[in-house]
Amino acid sequence: MTVHGSVIVALVWAIAGAGAGWVVRWGSVRLARMEELEPGHARWQVYGPPILSAILFGLFGLELSSLSLLVLRSVFVLVLVQVIFFDLEHRLILDRVMFPSMAVALLLSLSGDPWFSGQDRWHGIATGLAAGLLFLLIGLAGSAIFKAEALGFGDVKLVLFMGLLLGPLPTVQAIFYGVFLAGVAAVVVIIWRRSMQGSLAYGPYLAAGALIVLYLLPQ
Repeated sequence: MTVHGSVIVALVWAIAGAGAGWVVRWGSVRLARMEELEPGHARWQVYGPPILSAILFGLFGLELSSLSLLVLRSVFVLVLVQVIFFDLEHRLILDRVMFPSMAVALLLSLSGDPWFSGQDRWHGIATGLAAGLLFLLIGLAGSAIFKAEALGFGDVKLVLFMGLLLGPLPTVQAIFYGVFLAGVAAVVVIIWRRSMQGSLAYGPYLAAGALIVLYLLPQ
């Protein structure tokens, strides 16, 4: 595909991403009410999902030449966008989102995993279980030491999903990026509030790390 053609695909896909982002926002509002939560109406809450989805769809559309791969990765982009904004807004990662997403990622892994760079299909399952168990142990240890929730079970399910989706090394990279971004955000919050009190939702940063790695994966 020519550069001109790639740009056209990226623009068209970005428009599709904006529409899909609105669907994500609409679905998140419905899901919040099902959980007896009140959806917010701040600009970042309303416009964040369609804007971020449009940007990400455009970037993926510019890089990926395979339509099937572009569609598949874009579906997972929407899952991660939903996690980012819902967790930022409600401090909650929903089972209604994660369990179906894990099932799709599992089927993808078992069917021959198109982006594990030739690794065994069981590596994704092993990675998901290992990452989930690691974060579960970290969360339990943090709760025991600090007498407060260190990591929620939503974060555990998120990294399990990331392992199923990305495979071994990419999952490690995604977690590294996520922890780094969370650390930067924590420093910014401390400086802004001039206080070390408060908590930070890890889910959005882990999801951001997964998005970075998903974008960098080979075609």
